[in-house]
Amino acid sequence: MKLASAAALFLLAPLSASIPSPSFFDSQSPIKADSEGPPVSGDNPLTYCTDPSSYILSIDTVNLNPNPPEAGQTLTIKASGSLSQTIEDGAKILLMVKYGLITILNGELDLCDQLQEVDLSCPVQKGDLSLTKKVDLPQHIPP
Repeated sequence: MKLASAAALFLLAPLSASIPSPSFFDSQSPIKADSEGPPVSGDNPLTYCTDPSSYILSIDTVNLNPNPPEAGQTLTIKASGSLSQTIEDGAKILLMVKYGLITILNGELDLCDQLQEVDLSCPVQKGDLSLTKKVDLPQHIPP
């Protein structure tokens, strides 16, 4: 859990979605912040868990400022990408957040509810997307 949840919300699209909308990923694999997979482009510590070539969200960049995030500071997340399919109401994501070997969050979420956190709402039409989100980080967060 080296990133704030807001980063995950744009990246949630690369997390996974299930019926009734098309799956974001055939593998339903989350993005995570460690060094096990191909890197996500931009100034961030993110890597994919699996090859993202079949995902319906193609991430161009995710930039974090500051990078790495600092306790007690405002984290600015700028992300851009494009959707190859429309995200419809009822889309679900499987979200897993880990800190080292400890699972912090693991569950299925309503994607459309989560998109409200980044000022988007369903349906999200296919095409280019970009967002900027500021998150005030607490004074005490894991390193």
